[in-house]
Amino acid sequence: MSLTVETLKRRIAVAAKRAPADLVIKNAKIVNVFTREIIEDDLAIVDGFFAGIGQFEGSKTIDVVGNYIVPGFIDGHVHIESAMVTPSEFANVVLPHGVTTIIADPHEIANVSGTNGIEYMLNASEGIPLDVLIKLPSCVPATPFENAGATLDFSDLAPYYNHPRVIGLGEVMDYPSVMQNDENMLYKLNDAHTKDKHIDGHAAGIDGDGINVYMAAGIRTDHECVTAEEALERLRKGMYVMLREGSAAKDLITLLKAVNENNARRCLFVTDDKHLDELIDQGSIDYNIKLAINAGLDPLLAIQMATLNAAECFGLKTKGAIAPGYEADFLVVKDLHTIEIDQVYKSGKLVAKNGKATNSAVLKIAPEPLIIDSVKIRPLSREQLQINIPHGSLANIIEILPNMIVTKHLVEKVDSHEGLFQYNLENDLLKIAVIERHKLTGNIGLGIIKGLGIKNGAIASTIAHDSHNIVAAGSSDRDLLKAITFISEMRGGLSVVQNGEILASLQLSIAGLMSDMGSREIYEHLKDLNQALIKIGCTLAFNPFITLSFLALPVIPELKITDLGLFDVKTFRHINVEYDPKI
Repeated sequence: MSLTVETLKRRIAVAAKRAPADLVIKNAKIVNVFTREIIEDDLAIVDGFFAGIGQFEGSKTIDVVGNYIVPGFIDGHVHIESAMVTPSEFANVVLPHGVTTIIADPHEIANVSGTNGIEYMLNASEGIPLDVLIKLPSCVPATPFENAGATLDFSDLAPYYNHPRVIGLGEVMDYPSVMQNDENMLYKLNDAHTKDKHIDGHAAGIDGDGINVYMAAGIRTDHECVTAEEALERLRKGMYVMLREGSAAKDLITLLKAVNENNARRCLFVTDDKHLDELIDQGSIDYNIKLAINAGLDPLLAIQMATLNAAECFGLKTKGAIAPGYEADFLVVKDLHTIEIDQVYKSGKLVAKNGKATNSAVLKIAPEPLIIDSVKIRPLSREQLQINIPHGSLANIIEILPNMIVTKHLVEKVDSHEGLFQYNLENDLLKIAVIERHKLTGNIGLGIIKGLGIKNGAIASTIAHDSHNIVAAGSSDRDLLKAITFISEMRGGLSVVQNGEILASLQLSIAGLMSDMGSREIYEHLKDLNQALIKIGCTLAFNPFITLSFLALPVIPELKITDLGLFDVKTFRHINVEYDPKI
């Protein structure tokens, strides 16, 4: 609700006790995130804002009988598309977990559908009981080393800064363009600065000199730390550090080693990319808080990081605290150590209770045809999936590291027959393929991976960060081909194949990233996919599909793959599968 003279007048009248509040919360233990103490008192709410703490009269009263009142949680960096649901369904999932505000970057759908994707996400998140604040995608495509569905320059982004929910420029992951003063990147950064907007960073594998470059460019956050030393480097140079706990990247426990009383105010929690099943089973930011508390962090400090710190990081002056003049986004919590959430309120209205959304958001915005028809590939044969490599050769291999989106660049001898790579299930050497699916280029990138653990079968997905081409991996060319062609025929999604048969699938018809089904229906499909993964012998302990999706992201060290082939992130260039000791 925008502030007018009349609303300001009414708010002051309630605070001064000249007029009754809309709602009074009685017998509350208020978590004060400014001073990190518990205050036992009542709360007055008017027009969706807190008007006062103390004794008030109201049109409606709720007695919370000594439970804690906690500010609504803020997810400081998230991609809705990674949950594979529409924004309204995303709200239904995260609200029961206490998340009332998210900072969303729609660069997944923008890489597929350009400005059509941005507009869809803005329209589909309008009017839902979750504040969806948008960061404009800064890197579409993420790098020049792959083919995406769109290219967005500074002039494409500029008009969207006028939207009231656009608060900044999304994660800048093209570090070379920043360092080398690329003109288009400079204009993107300058536009954000001149409009007083926040700029997010993405400093994966970047050293202290690189952090100097980012800070000099006005980039103030990073969610890509994987060690405590990296976190401290960023904190010491003035950055906010985002402690991430997603589906593939689970960095929170490691990064907590860098957090102390002196620097915690520069730290906040994010999920970044988290699959729907984990959001439902584990939670969102509430899960991050629980992990931090279980690791020894003071509950009030953890809550402060999830609320006030995030709000201050993004300049959200009326969010993140229980105080007069702040938005009445709050939780009723039974225990601060377990973060047992009983009720969730958004703008003073109940939106979730006992783990369920009270009035499920059902807003459905019909996507543009270009968003629905986003999967276009040329006819594919098994021969096109073969890797040429001489007998006895060493090969460049992508090794998956557990619970991480970074990979290891291995060099090992591989089996070959008649000059063609042979799968080695005993040593877990499988094949990975990335097929361009936007412009019918016919590009196919092929490589060898280790660590996926598939014994008999293949998986494929149209979720492949960030260009979202088709990515597939498996133990035979027949199953690879079947998995790829099947998801192409169903206009995007996930598939698991064994012996040429589809074991399980999930259609993602919105840009090949999201489904228009309800979250519970999608959840059941994901359970079927998980069972199918077990059947094909996949031994990867964490989510294989989200792990697969990050193997195609050429801004995360060390070795990745795009539709143009293997990519060495350290040298920022493509390399052959066959190892060349001269390179």
